[in-house]
Amino acid sequence: MQTLPPTLYNTAQIQELEQRLIHQRGISGFALMTKAGAAVFAQLHKKWRHARTVAVFCGAGNNAGDGYIAAALALSAGLSVDVYALVSPDVLKGDALTAYQHYRAAHGSVSTFSLGQPINADVIVDALFGTGLDRPVTGQYLAAIQAINDSASPVISVDLPSGLNANTGTVLAAAVKADCTVTFIGLKRGLLTGEAAEYCGDIIYASLDVPEEVFQDVQSTVYRVLPKTFPRRDRCIHKSKNGHVLVIGGDRGYIGAVMLASEAALRVGAGLVSVATRKEHTGFISVHRPELMCHGVDNAEQLTSLLEKANVVVIGPGLGQSHWAKELLLAVIHSRKVSVIDADALNILAKIPAAHNNLLLTPYRSILTPHVGEAARLMNLPIAKIKEDRFTVVANVQKKYGGIAILKGAGTLIATADDIGVSTSGNPGMASGGMGDALCGVIAGLLAQGFSLKDAAQQGVYIHGKAADMAAMQDGERGLLASDLMPHLRRLVNH
Repeated sequence: MQTLPPTLYNTAQIQELEQRLIHQRGISGFALMTKAGAAVFAQLHKKWRHARTVAVFCGAGNNAGDGYIAAALALSAGLSVDVYALVSPDVLKGDALTAYQHYRAAHGSVSTFSLGQPINADVIVDALFGTGLDRPVTGQYLAAIQAINDSASPVISVDLPSGLNANTGTVLAAAVKADCTVTFIGLKRGLLTGEAAEYCGDIIYASLDVPEEVFQDVQSTVYRVLPKTFPRRDRCIHKSKNGHVLVIGGDRGYIGAVMLASEAALRVGAGLVSVATRKEHTGFISVHRPELMCHGVDNAEQLTSLLEKANVVVIGPGLGQSHWAKELLLAVIHSRKVSVIDADALNILAKIPAAHNNLLLTPYRSILTPHVGEAARLMNLPIAKIKEDRFTVVANVQKKYGGIAILKGAGTLIATADDIGVSTSGNPGMASGGMGDALCGVIAGLLAQGFSLKDAAQQGVYIHGKAADMAAMQDGERGLLASDLMPHLRRLVNH
């Protein structure tokens, strides 16, 4: 499988890359278009070698030009090609017009797409919209996307699935569900997060032979999270050198959350893990996992000595939002301990006075791990607003609360004050209770062993998702449990 490049770009940066190629490197726009169309056809032929008929949907811009080039190559290869134009070719301009003329010179024909028109093809090429789309899809374009999605034919999208926002990964009213997306020049950040996972299929990157120096001229602070090799342990190491994690939570009825977080911290290598929870839970936890040190706490005063012994704190799993929960959270914040703040601790944090929130800012080192709903509460925004632009939201959470902010979901985002990492490990089977508890335990276990805040957050998210992928490979995604990740977490940190 192809390895995608690490750096991700927004549409403005992609446009800058293209302009530098054209004006500084003397590479014509049509030359780039020709390479793009060729890359699409090469992938089409590779994936669907026995295809004999191709339907190409073309819009009005350069994306349509890529489609016309691919259509001309399909004709030259002896395939039967139907091109459906959403606009009259008479309105095409520049390189897109040249591409259309190139296709017509190959004796290609063009039909106007009409509502309800059946699509009979072995493969569909989606060349309706490029990276410039920034408003909801309507009219004939909406009908065309629906027709493509209703077809039983496999779909290959040009640069990105039409209807998907290249910056955010959100669907603009409707989007093509592609089996494969061939993307060019720079890898668009919107392909790897949000709703994009449902629409892109296999992502194939084609650089179009862009010189490496051009990329160096256009800097991006968004990148894919890549796995790191864990350092070898000293043969004489002592458990105290591997850190002491304190997990706080497990209000009545929620004992499982602290158990999952605590075991995950142990499984990734923390030397010691303590649990502070309701007194009635301690015996059960000790029987289930005797390696954990369990303490019943009724108030913040009883938490003091446990905080002193720990070098990393997790608070939130099963915490609830009672007076007890709020008191423990404030004790953690005022302790200034390195902390992973999750679940109900985030919901409490969203409600407490700003004076306490300010304590989270530098130099206090915290990692916040909200999902979309928790992020909405932290930022006092509707959930729909959070989904519109995950990159902006995670950056704003980090700015408001300091430390590291993680926005969970397909294509989890990890924001520092300077950059954003995107982790694409994981699968839909993770949409089950307890997964977030395991994640915060993984991150805390890495922090306890001396990983930096940034590395613990990024590698924690990555290996958590990778463990879920490994578990799903064995028995499938449906029915995947957070506890199924534990043996795979251990394997990954010893790989």
